[in-house]
Amino acid sequence: MVTVEANAKINLTLDILGKREDGFHEVAMVMQTIGLHDTLTLEKTDGAIELSINVPWLKADEKNLAWRAAEIIRQECGLQGGVRIELTKRIPVAAGLAGGSADAAAVLKGMNELYGLGLSQQKLCELGAQLGSDIPFCIMGGTMLATGRGEVLTRLADMPETWVVLAKPRISVSTAWAYQNYDEQGAEKHPDNKAIERAIARKNRKAVAGLLCNVLESVTIKKYDVIAEYKEMMLDNGAMASMMSGSGPTVFGLARSREQAEAIANVLRQETNADVFVTRTFQMNRIKA
Repeated sequence: MVTVEANAKINLTLDILGKREDGFHEVAMVMQTIGLHDTLTLEKTDGAIELSINVPWLKADEKNLAWRAAEIIRQECGLQGGVRIELTKRIPVAAGLAGGSADAAAVLKGMNELYGLGLSQQKLCELGAQLGSDIPFCIMGGTMLATGRGEVLTRLADMPETWVVLAKPRISVSTAWAYQNYDEQGAEKHPDNKAIERAIARKNRKAVAGLLCNVLESVTIKKYDVIAEYKEMMLDNGAMASMMSGSGPTVFGLARSREQAEAIANVLRQETNADVFVTRTFQMNRIKA
């Protein structure tokens, strides 16, 4: 039996450089692992893949990324045996936090360990990229520049540990919808990835906070003004910066301390119906795969 944690991510930046011939978008974004995580327990079976999830309405079948990750390992390595996966969800679903990708990454790593396959991290990333663009990042984790369609990763200096408040509105945003609407309207402001990389390397939280930028944010806010409301609430209560993660709708705020993060979270819990979490940045490269 193997237990693996599947950590969420936030985007410190997200830029779209254009549409690719394969239909995907060319992106350049700085992504950061955070401590909020799902937990997956994997156990060998005689042949089948079995998936159980503590969220009853989530489908636990062959369409689930965790299931598909187990199957791709079985096919790649010619495994006769299967796996029983117990998934405890804490990361909100369809939230811009890569929860499904994180679960798939955890299954790839867990199957590798459970069956003693000896697959390299690079090989796991190649398999993960066949299932989703965020999965390679979720395998490697930490602080990364992601380019290509998100699967080409460059490790950056570690983001200085920073407390993070997350507020997930009671809405879902389709990633495909967000990108399609971006194609139609574009963005006035684009991130300066080189500048934020330098700020991270200098361990300058304030400078990092001042450089947060997500080109999808203006697209999504036009339809869901609750995102702008949550941002304003975080800033009004002392957050260094606040931004939407990924294609949304989760809004995060960077806080100066745990105490400040908890105070911001308490206001959001009292004044909104959001799902609110307090966590911190996390360096996955310090834990074993």
